[in-house]
Amino acid sequence: MEELELAQALRAVRERGPLVQCITNIVTVNDCANIILAAGGSATMAHHVLEVEEAVAAVQALVLNLGAPDCGEAMILAGRRANVLGIPVVLDPVAVGVTTLRRQLAARLLDEVRLTVIRGNASEIKALARGGSSGSGVDVAAGDAVSETSLAGAAALAENLSRRTGAVTVLSGPIDIVSNGTRTAALRNGSPTMARITGSGCMLTALTGAFCGALPQEPFLAACAAVAAMGVCGELAEERRLENGTGNATFRNDLIDAVFNLTETQLIKGVRYEIYES
Repeated sequence: MEELELAQALRAVRERGPLVQCITNIVTVNDCANIILAAGGSATMAHHVLEVEEAVAAVQALVLNLGAPDCGEAMILAGRRANVLGIPVVLDPVAVGVTTLRRQLAARLLDEVRLTVIRGNASEIKALARGGSSGSGVDVAAGDAVSETSLAGAAALAENLSRRTGAVTVLSGPIDIVSNGTRTAALRNGSPTMARITGSGCMLTALTGAFCGALPQEPFLAACAAVAAMGVCGELAEERRLENGTGNATFRNDLIDAVFNLTETQLIKGVRYEIYES
């Protein structure tokens, strides 16, 4: 089986300390900043339409999160400027299949901004790939969640979206899928408790931004490494939760701590994945 250079990717984030600009929602903005800091990067949350083009010139990656649909024009301006400067752009299409506003904004971003990575749950990726409504608020619809029986279909969905957009697609779930249209990885780490905290998906997107900022020429590796790190750290946080008998609020802090303390050895020994060539 092909092996990903995950340890080198983690090392790159910590050595290069990429500055990541996040235009994201108020519910998760603090957690997104903290997960980037924990990984070894830095974060700026500049989002005003009058400053985003200037701000993006100083960063190594840009994260756009549809949880802030009121910042749509700022996202377009920042994304275009990032494209001119060769800065990776990561899109999180939060609840894109739920409202017309978000579907229209996503369509504009796909049309006007060259995206590096698209990261969403199965319902969000389905809505982008096929159009129409999908999902239940910010959560994945029960029928869309990735399982062993639906893995092949979900992988094909991610592959097709990548071929259409040119972006690496990350489809998050009990099994995470990462595809660039020709190579597809299935990663099998994580904890059910990750779905019991607000913003685990947004944090993964922000973390993906940090890895893309450190590895701008290797978006597939960057996305796989971010997903692997988040999944392994979710398991480490779950072990701590079970040992201490704590709940989801402490779990969130333990998850961020696990990213901060993650070693290359823990990542390599803990990750479980396979790669398919299309």
